[in-house]
Amino acid sequence: MCDPVTAAVVMGVASAGLQIRGQQIQAKTQRKVQKNASAVERQRYLNEVSSLRTQQGQEQVAMAQKLQANKTKAREARATARVSAGEAGVAGLSVNALMNDLTRKEAMYNNSVNTQGQMLDVRRELSLRDAGLGFTNNMLRINRPIEEVNYAGAIVSGAQTGLSTYGAIKS
Repeated sequence: MCDPVTAAVVMGVASAGLQIRGQQIQAKTQRKVQKNASAVERQRYLNEVSSLRTQQGQEQVAMAQKLQANKTKAREARATARVSAGEAGVAGLSVNALMNDLTRKEAMYNNSVNTQGQMLDVRRELSLRDAGLGFTNNMLRINRPIEEVNYAGAIVSGAQTGLSTYGAIKS
């Protein structure tokens, strides 16, 4: 058996060394986990933004189709009204009033579609802002500071272990 002082020193040094190595491994592992989680969060955010932009493009196409269909319907209605008025022998102010009414209805519908489009754009901008805030919050949560190796604490703890060992062997 070796002398108690040597045993205590060996135990203390071993304990400190194991604590330091454990802390190093833990910090390295946490860095890896944070790196992977950050990459996944970036991809999630990009997918969310891409989805919102795709939806926006589809809504703009649908809105343009509605406006085009309304324009065609209004043109057909004015042409039909003009032909009907001509066949009936009606002309003048009443025909102009009818044409103006049809034009007013077309403009009201177009305005409604455009207003709806603007409201969708506002909602989407809010969704994009929320996505950005969510991304930032998630990145902050993921990338918390990593505790550095506590050399002094490990040495003090190792010394305590050595003293405890010395006390146990001496008794």
